Amino acid sequence: MARILLIISGGIAAYKALDVARQLKRDGVEVVPVMTHAAHHFITPLSVEVLCGQAVHTELFQPGGESDIGHISLARSADAIVVCPATANLMARMAHGMADDLATTLLLATDAPILLAPAMNPHMWENPATQANVALLQQRGAKIIGPAHGDVACGETGRGRLADPEVILTAIRDIISHKQADLKGRRILVTAGPTVEPIDPVRFISNRSSGLQGYAIAEALAARGAEVHLISGPVSLPTPPHVTRINVQTAQEMYEACLAHLPVDAAICVAAVSDWRADTIQAHKIKKKGDEAAPTLSLVENPDILATLSHAEQRPTLVVGFAAETTHLQDYAQQKRQKKGCDWLLANDVSKHQFGGAENQVLFLTGSGVEPWPEMSKQDLAQHLADKIASFFHKEAP
Repeated sequence: MARILLIISGGIAAYKALDVARQLKRDGVEVVPVMTHAAHHFITPLSVEVLCGQAVHTELFQPGGESDIGHISLARSADAIVVCPATANLMARMAHGMADDLATTLLLATDAPILLAPAMNPHMWENPATQANVALLQQRGAKIIGPAHGDVACGETGRGRLADPEVILTAIRDIISHKQADLKGRRILVTAGPTVEPIDPVRFISNRSSGLQGYAIAEALAARGAEVHLISGPVSLPTPPHVTRINVQTAQEMYEACLAHLPVDAAICVAAVSDWRADTIQAHKIKKKGDEAAPTLSLVENPDILATLSHAEQRPTLVVGFAAETTHLQDYAQQKRQKKGCDWLLANDVSKHQFGGAENQVLFLTGSGVEPWPEMSKQDLAQHLADKIASFFHKEAP
């Protein structure tokens, strides 16, 4: 499901944003509403909340709700940000990089596409200051829809009316459609879940991985047009839509499946692969024998899937690894990225975020630095990573 952040600023045309929100909901889009304080003079938060089906965000800081830096998390979770209406004041603050309320902070903190639907007095629109701000915003990538020519609320006539809601909706749908297909033609390998290493017919070595994060990533990539091959250890999760799933049990099986699916454009190694396996698998259940000491278990190292893919002859253009640590998160993660040779690595502290939980918080490591991501749902993290991957391939394209 696409997610749109709808910012409503203070202008008489604010009521038309309700039509936009209503139709987006009918399209199956999740609409997250944000209102400036000035917008409250024209429409009520209650009406916006009812039409969007979500609480209205108005304040930059919410006591009790900033453990994950709420405004940053909100900015990063959107597929696009739509400002309807966009006033001259709001666009001026955007152009000058101001972040003095929730709306401008979100617009400054996002890397999602921004669509502005201006509405104001015609003389305000034609003012050189406004035109300079609009030109600067367009140069930075913002899409401007309107304003239209006609009568405005103050009784004057000229270019200043909010564009027709259907025109705005068409532009939003184009953004969503483009984003949903921005990985089309890309073949991506994702590993997920645990591996299971048998000791005897009854016992095995494994870990607590639920597969939730890997499956969310596979789903997010497939939704954007990628051909996704999900190599999964044993988990109780349904196969995401439009994803080809290959079930495996052991690390060796996962290793062989990964190599068999090369070449790919990208490999996202999310699986929690067992580092070791039993040197010898007993044919029958190991039995207790009176007062004898417990049997000794001899272990051997499993193949390193991430390092192998990072140095393969048919190396994917982009190799992404995950690291689960309990101490010294950044130090261990940096060492792992360098040792494995992957391009990116996402590291999380599993002493805080146990396997199987709905939330995740990671450090995103690349060759150029470390970027801490705020705590978010695993689905939102998957979307954010998909954004990064799409941006990577967009820059790689000739």
